[in-house]
Amino acid sequence: MDIKPIKSEKEYNQALSRMEVIFDSAVGTNESDEADILALLIDDYEQKHYPIEAPDPIEAIKIRMEEMGLKQKDLVHVIGGKNRVSEILHKKRKLTLEMIRNLIDKLNLSADTLLKDYPLAD
Repeated sequence: MDIKPIKSEKEYNQALSRMEVIFDSAVGTNESDEADILALLIDDYEQKHYPIEAPDPIEAIKIRMEEMGLKQKDLVHVIGGKNRVSEILHKKRKLTLEMIRNLIDKLNLSADTLLKDYPLAD
């Protein structure tokens, strides 16, 4: 087992290829240990070279609504009025502090996510 940090795209692709070979190795084997270490190295490389940015607050709300099977009408009592929900989800209006507090409770989203600034639609 020749384990070293992944420093290039070529090494990253080689690591992914090797991971495909050893991924289902039996626990406790050398290959299993290698897979555990390789997964950490791959994750480190991906975090540095392929970061995934958190969605803006409205996208986070839409994602959570989809996960929970909610429709716009389900947020009327959280945001206030059918038109207000539509304006928020179409980025025509900003979230208020009261809306954010209600969304934290209803959708179990973090305050950090909902407090991020986002541009309004034209």
